[in-house]
Amino acid sequence: MVLDLIVINTDDGYTAEVPSLNGCECWAHDEETVINKIFDLASFYLDVNVKKIKLDKAHGTKKKQIYKLIFDKNN
Repeated sequence: MVLDLIVINTDDGYTAEVPSLNGCECWAHDEETVINKIFDLASFYLDVNVKKIKLDKAHGTKKKQIYKLIFDKNN
């Protein structure tokens, strides 16, 4: 399964969200922290071990990065 992850650089830090998971969003001061937080949150929402989720950078701009969360729900 593949889901979009959107990371936005704001004036006071970074926000991350997985739009297909209602309410799966978070904030942090830096990009690495916000990605780690969203991994934990997405793994909770999906009931998948966080170590089984892979991250692939799709595309983006200076302010907005699009990543793909890749995982197999069956394993």
